[in-house]
Amino acid sequence: MSSNLSFLIIDGYAKASRDDLNAAGMQLASKLYGDMLQRNVSEATYDILLPSDPGVQMPTEKDLEKYSGILWTGCNLCIFDDKNPSVAKQLGLAKRCYEIGIPSFGSCWGLQISVVAAGGKVAPNPKGKEMGIARKIKLTREGEKHPLYKGKPPVFEAYISHDDMVTEIPKGAVILAGNDFTSVQALSVTHKKGTFWSVQYHPEYNLHEMACLIIARGKKLVELGFFKEPEELKTLVDKMKVLYKEPDRKDLRWQLVIDDDVLSDDIKECEFRNWLNELVLPLAAQR
Repeated sequence: MSSNLSFLIIDGYAKASRDDLNAAGMQLASKLYGDMLQRNVSEATYDILLPSDPGVQMPTEKDLEKYSGILWTGCNLCIFDDKNPSVAKQLGLAKRCYEIGIPSFGSCWGLQISVVAAGGKVAPNPKGKEMGIARKIKLTREGEKHPLYKGKPPVFEAYISHDDMVTEIPKGAVILAGNDFTSVQALSVTHKKGTFWSVQYHPEYNLHEMACLIIARGKKLVELGFFKEPEELKTLVDKMKVLYKEPDRKDLRWQLVIDDDVLSDDIKECEFRNWLNELVLPLAAQR
């Protein structure tokens, strides 16, 4: 791969939210994306944008043109919160990326950004929160043929944490995967000059990070009925952390119903790797 590949990672979490994740032992979303990027392109460089921080200047079109791709991390913002200036700034940025034609990839919040910036709609999921591991994600007919999923099993599971879902896809969008809980788990959006591939789940997570996120969201998860009491949460988290360190533990794999699709970087990062190979590299070669 080219040594000139440079990326912009957009981490929309506010500082207070980043501090909460750190306190639970979780790495920042931008670090998770940076690590995933360099696992797949060791020589790649990247900048981090924190659009929810006060006084941060958003990049201009000229600033964006130096990047080979734009990466959108997960985030705890709501895309329909029109009172939050960070939401409007990020939507404006995504629109500029579509206009310029820079390929984008995102997870969770990134998928929702890709939809609304192109004219689609997002709303709270009537089934509530999807948390932990998204079960039985299945490729659509379009997904089975799409380069985003080259080499991916037709049915798989993945780390997830979200409350909102896509309710109306924009013109130029194709649904690539879904499950019984969330009908749009992956999407390709072609809008103006740009292409944005995104997933509702988190290929950048690992089992340890998911365990830490459960800790960070512990109070809410108990209130929502995921656990009857905090002790149950601790038991689950402890098992997840052990399995992360000892991925061949048959007993814990069985108890947690976890397989290679969420433990193996080769499988869970397949979509991101395909985005690099199918969208980023061909465009970079033309520069």
